[in-house]
Amino acid sequence: MDTVTAARPVQETPPVRYPAGKLIDPVQEMARQFPDHIAYEFMGKKCTYTRFVEQVETCARALTALGVKQNEIVCIAMPNVPQAIVFFYAVNRIGAVANMIHPLSSEGEMLHFLNRVGAKALLMMDQFYGSIQNIRGQTGLENVIVAGIGEALPALKKLPYKLTLDRKVKKIPAGEAIIRWPDFLKLASGVTALPDVGSREDEVAIILHSGGTTGKIKGVCLSNRSVNACAAQMKAANPMIDASDKMLTVMPIFHGNGLVIGVHTMLITGAQCVLIPRFTPATYAKDLLKHKCNYMSGVPTLFERLMEVDCMQHADLSFLKGVFSGADYLSVELERRIDAFLEAHRSPVRVRQGYGMTEGVVASSLNPVTGIKEGSIGLPLPDTKMKIVRPGTDEELPIGETGEIVFSSVTNMTGYYEDEEETANTLRRHGDGLLWIHSGDLGTEDEDGFFYFKGRIKRMIVTNGYNVFPMELENIIEGCDLVDRCCVLGVPDKERVEKVKAFIVLKKGVARGEATTEQIKTYCRARIARYAMPREIEFIDALPKTKVGKVDYTKLLQPKE
Repeated sequence: MDTVTAARPVQETPPVRYPAGKLIDPVQEMARQFPDHIAYEFMGKKCTYTRFVEQVETCARALTALGVKQNEIVCIAMPNVPQAIVFFYAVNRIGAVANMIHPLSSEGEMLHFLNRVGAKALLMMDQFYGSIQNIRGQTGLENVIVAGIGEALPALKKLPYKLTLDRKVKKIPAGEAIIRWPDFLKLASGVTALPDVGSREDEVAIILHSGGTTGKIKGVCLSNRSVNACAAQMKAANPMIDASDKMLTVMPIFHGNGLVIGVHTMLITGAQCVLIPRFTPATYAKDLLKHKCNYMSGVPTLFERLMEVDCMQHADLSFLKGVFSGADYLSVELERRIDAFLEAHRSPVRVRQGYGMTEGVVASSLNPVTGIKEGSIGLPLPDTKMKIVRPGTDEELPIGETGEIVFSSVTNMTGYYEDEEETANTLRRHGDGLLWIHSGDLGTEDEDGFFYFKGRIKRMIVTNGYNVFPMELENIIEGCDLVDRCCVLGVPDKERVEKVKAFIVLKKGVARGEATTEQIKTYCRARIARYAMPREIEFIDALPKTKVGKVDYTKLLQPKE
């Protein structure tokens, strides 16, 4: 393993030891150190590290038998199930590239993801086969491997599943050119040895998909080095992680958080992933308490709903060692409520907000274990530089001024897949010779080196010549006793170019109407500058969400039917 010393040790951690080689290499090392530790558990079925590595090797031989070669791109459209994790590391083992796709993608999205990379092989769940059934002839797919939940269940649960839930799965028509998972694994018997593909440290290992800074879907190419480094940085910033720990892996593996933090960080530590393919707040809470998982990660809205689940009301959370919020902004008001809930339920830790982009794998900053700053996205991770620049330039702004968040790290993407123009827009070389990722996000830095997220540059509202930052208003409005959630956007206005509009979800029992609107406006007038006051308030039942749990601003602005 290589050793790199942080140039600016903002997070107080010792020099980070980064795993060398492919993603599978440090996992294999853990299998040598902790052969009998549990690598993952799924629906009561446990798999040791020894067995897991054996599964990966078998799967890698089966892929080789199919003709998959080094550097070829293989697509994975799977939830958090054992077959997906085994297949992912097997693709890496033979030097191929894993293109991660949301399993609930529409036909059009699936066609785009497959043809964009010229995929010849795809792994997917049987219940989602309909998403490619009609479009397969428009792709270059040669092999579609189909897995089922029942194949991964412990023996005692297989028959009950077959008699109940499996009957609800739409059957794949006879004659479809697919390979069932068990038949796929049998292909391994025809391959006695795997090719030596070398360390591949600087070669692309994963393609994840991101809206990035423009909203256009782009394939983010991440190397073995960058993904291994991100996992190592997370370990360094969380020194309490050890080989006896469990992670409740509910964040999806087609997202950087689920794949790199929920799976890879645990597996390069000798720790355990509790794989959850789908969940509701109620089932999340049940699994957390049942398995006593030490680490939980989620989006702010998930934590909000968890606090309302019945079984959490008298729960003892003393087993927690880390609670992480990411993927969307955690308001100060919600942060306080989560912390109060954790404290009341004997948790020794508080929620820690971080910040990151898929273009930097998953995280570039995180609040430290001690000394959390309210409302902050934390300090840069080890060996990561962050700064605030004037948007569109590399001019660093003074402490406290709002500008664009940029960061540079060993976790930087190699670029967007076959998109040099977008890569050049996002990954820029500054005067210091380093490549910096321009996030498209607004933020500030304080005198202690903590950073604060202020929203997307595109969300900044310009009204009557004033710059208005929606997230600052959302924090204020959510402090009102009548308000549960809020989203502030700029809408066209003849006089002001844009006017401020607040979409508000009221707390339970609060009635909509002029009286409520006026109470909220009165609250705002005492706390918000006149030019930034919401000129319009619309009450809604819930904030719409994207597939990864972020607020979907575009839906809020769509014309009402």
